[in-house]
Amino acid sequence: MYRRKKAGVILLVLVVLTAAVLGAGAHINNKYTVNTVYVEGNVHYTEDEIKEIVMDGVLGDNSLYLSLKYRNRGIENVPFVDVMDVKILAPDTIKIVVYEKVLTGYVRYMDTYLYFDKDGYIVESSGVKTAGVPQIGGLEFDHAVVGQQLPVEDKDIFNNILNVTKLLKKYDLNSEKIYFSDSGDITVYFGQVKVALGKDASTLEDKLQRLPEILPTLEGKCGTLQMSGYDESSGRYTFQPE
Repeated sequence: MYRRKKAGVILLVLVVLTAAVLGAGAHINNKYTVNTVYVEGNVHYTEDEIKEIVMDGVLGDNSLYLSLKYRNRGIENVPFVDVMDVKILAPDTIKIVVYEKVLTGYVRYMDTYLYFDKDGYIVESSGVKTAGVPQIGGLEFDHAVVGQQLPVEDKDIFNNILNVTKLLKKYDLNSEKIYFSDSGDITVYFGQVKVALGKDASTLEDKLQRLPEILPTLEGKCGTLQMSGYDESSGRYTFQPE
């Protein structure tokens, strides 16, 4: 009799504890169900695409779970994204902060686009061209592996690429292609206009900072803006139509 009574008490306690845990779980799940999502830092993916990636699977709509799952976590199998962080703004509101991989440029190789960082290491290989990242021409290599540096002979070229892209960004210049010749001459492309900058690194910024004034005057034209030299007689750079 005593054993039966003791077993009954234990069973009752277990039932009560189970009910309490389930009740607490249901309360937490209801309270922390996500209704509002903010996304920032995304460039290559839309807000809906980021939400779909982050809020996938079981408990994908629970803010507590998501904040723990994505706390400064590196992301795998999502091209161009390095880390995502989920911050709880309110029990039902989260903010997804996207930290994308820094891309300096891309090269075409075997019908794919190889995106690389400031040191020339290939970050991603994709069949889709990404807006806002310039194509880099003039680099010669016979193989390429994601995660490894582009096997070009002159490694200093990556410093030159970084210098040009930083200056373009500084002066709000969106170039779709930058070409480096074997002799070191740099040509920057803006639609149908090619800008020949020459090879003198010391005058590069002086030339690029003038482009925001010059390029609007060349809109709709096709040709080469010669900035490798300076026409002292006219006091300006020359444009050669094609």
